[in-house]
Amino acid sequence: MHPQNPTPAGWPRLSSGLYYQNAATMIDWLCAAFGFEVKLKIAGENGMVMHSELTYGDGLIMVGGERTGAASRWGVDMKSPASLAGANTQGLMLYVDDVDAHCARARANGATIVEEPSVHDYGEAYWADRSYGAVDPEGHLWWFSQRLRG
Repeated sequence: MHPQNPTPAGWPRLSSGLYYQNAATMIDWLCAAFGFEVKLKIAGENGMVMHSELTYGDGLIMVGGERTGAASRWGVDMKSPASLAGANTQGLMLYVDDVDAHCARARANGATIVEEPSVHDYGEAYWADRSYGAVDPEGHLWWFSQRLRG
């Protein structure tokens, strides 16, 4: 079954939420290193980021500070991989226009490149992408791809 109703204006059908120990610093970093733009940033007590929306083209992610214990939401602790000994519970993937230039920008801003740009070819019946993998300073895993064929 496919959805019939349109999404709210400016929102994709699917978005992801990321939690960081220092969300304000990481929002600035995500913009500098990966090219996101801040659409909305709401700060709470002590400047903690309660909610934000960052866009990349028509993609959207939400970034906020960790919420644990009494501050958790719905009884669920929301933590950065940095608070989980580097464990990662999700990977994010974005298409970019020039994956090599994007990788250079990410590297220059301190991203850990876990896979250098390379071609992943799934055969003539499917597609080929040039992609790289990166980990941000708090441990979230990211994949960036440029479509070559398909």
